[in-house]
Amino acid sequence: MDMLLIAVIALCVLALIFDFTNGFHDAANSVATVVATRALPVKWAPPFSALFNFLAYFVVGTAVANTIAKTVKTDADGVAVTFAALFSAIAWNFLTWRFGMPSSSSHAIIGGLVGAGLAAGGLDAIDWSSVQKAGLGIFLSPAVAFAIAFAAMYLVFGLQRMFKMHDNHPVFKGLQLVSAAGVSFGHGANDAQKTMGVIAALLLGAGYTSFDAEGNTILVPEWVALSAYSAIALGTLWGGWKIIETMGLKITTLHATSGTAANIGATTAMFGATAIGMPISTTHAAASSIVGAGVGSGKGVNWHVVGRMLLTWLITIPAACLIGFSMFHLTQLPVALSWIVVGSILIGFGSWAIWAMLHTIHAEDIEAELPPESELAEPLPMTPHLVATDESPNKEDHPTVTR
Repeated sequence: MDMLLIAVIALCVLALIFDFTNGFHDAANSVATVVATRALPVKWAPPFSALFNFLAYFVVGTAVANTIAKTVKTDADGVAVTFAALFSAIAWNFLTWRFGMPSSSSHAIIGGLVGAGLAAGGLDAIDWSSVQKAGLGIFLSPAVAFAIAFAAMYLVFGLQRMFKMHDNHPVFKGLQLVSAAGVSFGHGANDAQKTMGVIAALLLGAGYTSFDAEGNTILVPEWVALSAYSAIALGTLWGGWKIIETMGLKITTLHATSGTAANIGATTAMFGATAIGMPISTTHAAASSIVGAGVGSGKGVNWHVVGRMLLTWLITIPAACLIGFSMFHLTQLPVALSWIVVGSILIGFGSWAIWAMLHTIHAEDIEAELPPESELAEPLPMTPHLVATDESPNKEDHPTVTR
């Protein structure tokens, strides 16, 4: 077995670790709403989401994977570039998860690829059309998701008035489960392909795959697709409860009505982007939908948390780019020194990541934070709550609205 093949295998494993972090980092996209409204028991929500993440494997193609694979041109791609990009994305996912910030795994991997590509070959090494498509998604997906969730909230209010149902009526909880399944499916369809794209670019550079007959589409082996969908489903199954806590309990007060509207907004943005091959941030879409539903419902939005979230979104690509750029240069040190420095970083970061996963909140902690079922079941007004009272003991952790 030659060294190139060993390196390719190792990087494929690293890519699947990134995919796992993507799963638990983004589990909140669909899990947060059904957990906050008790539409599903807390412990059942991650398996529910993981199942629909994986089912996307049987339906969608590879358009998003090809967009990611072409971010760094083939002649500048290689083992060091892929390693630096993957480490950058994994590091950013762990850091933002630890602080409970729902940032974009998509932008983390794109930023890592751009930074490592720039370090390897300068500006000419980057396919800027692919980066531009991803950059457009930064602004487009949150705006579309927010607007649709806001509009959907008023459609839900119309159903409430027509059938005289309270905010947590079983019908809305059923609709919430259906829409949450759609969010999970959309997440798997879009985000698993990002790992597929990274692996495909690596295999193409090493000569283990090729373009199709037209020369436009990279051929993604079936084992790559199956592995990517499995890894993201396993990550979703683990949960990533810190971000679920933020999205489900700290942005706004969710009920089955607003949870349904939020999921409709997120699903529409995800499916639309996947259809045109745009690697959007599913986290941006899901979080923006929750904000849109919170504003539309009149329940109030915790703008302090939203502000921190937006700041995280803005710095994700530059931060990941810097990490990828720096890590690539560390791999170019003299061989012995490079092994020592990079090895020390990997051991140190890996040890911290394992410690963080062992010392985080879990399903039972979220369960303890939820309001009693009897409180959620109380009938609520059938029209938008244009004025909300501020009864929160801690404004940082609970949504409020300015009167």
